[in-house]
Amino acid sequence: MASILTNSSAMSALQTLRSINNSMETTQDRISTGMRVGAAKDNAAYWSIATTMRSDNQALAAASDALGLGAAKVDTAYAGMSAAIEVVKEIKAKLTTASEAGVDKVKVQEEITQLQEQLKSIGAGATFNGENWLAGGSATETVVTGFTRYDDSGTSKVKVTTANYDASTNSLFGAVDANGDVDDSTGILTDVMQISLTAADDVTSIATHLDNVETALTSMQTAGSQLGSMSKRISLQEDFAAKLSDALDKGIGRLVDADMNEESTRLKAMQTQQQLAIQSLSIANSNSQNILSLFR
Repeated sequence: MASILTNSSAMSALQTLRSINNSMETTQDRISTGMRVGAAKDNAAYWSIATTMRSDNQALAAASDALGLGAAKVDTAYAGMSAAIEVVKEIKAKLTTASEAGVDKVKVQEEITQLQEQLKSIGAGATFNGENWLAGGSATETVVTGFTRYDDSGTSKVKVTTANYDASTNSLFGAVDANGDVDDSTGILTDVMQISLTAADDVTSIATHLDNVETALTSMQTAGSQLGSMSKRISLQEDFAAKLSDALDKGIGRLVDADMNEESTRLKAMQTQQQLAIQSLSIANSNSQNILSLFR
């Protein structure tokens, strides 16, 4: 039946065109954002998982920053401790030389004095962000050395882990004053800094100085080992954090990222369908105009 009030063909063509336009809008949105799940309405389950994983990734980034700060503190202290150990070894060598007969001990002391001043410079310079673990350490320092990820009743959480370093026991010197000078009357190197050879020193007195140097070296090596192990642990955690963050990004991508090859192919097909639907609607609309010819 031909009717000028109801055009069933045009209504069907229009409905098809609307459906195609809606699909094209969805596809174009995916292409422009690069995501096939950009909101909860797209896929509530995947959106929820991706949102949680992104939150975890942000927490991991914060933990990585804390690891970086801890690594800087530990590495600064370790660099200073390593340098100080080498200088103390030099002092030990000078004392051994002074033990030999006929050696000018005053000249040797001049060299030792310069090495002692170098130790002070190392102690005062091993500072990061206002913290100096080699000079003036008076407490146990806490540094972030790792993190853990765990699930608590369905809620994913990230927690940092810490380690303690006894800066009081392992301090080489006392506090640094306003002029940048260290207090060498306290700390591991107290006896080393008190060495002052004169021509009157004999083998026995020099042997006492050597014993003090050996004691200081043992303490410094112990502290250096602690700092080195902490630095190694932090380094491993930083590598793990980077790999874990990449893995989370990949996991999120698999859930919500759009396949651009697929979407571009779909868009091409829909553009063709849209053109055909427009042509079909045009034909359906022209059918009503053809009724006029019946009255001529």
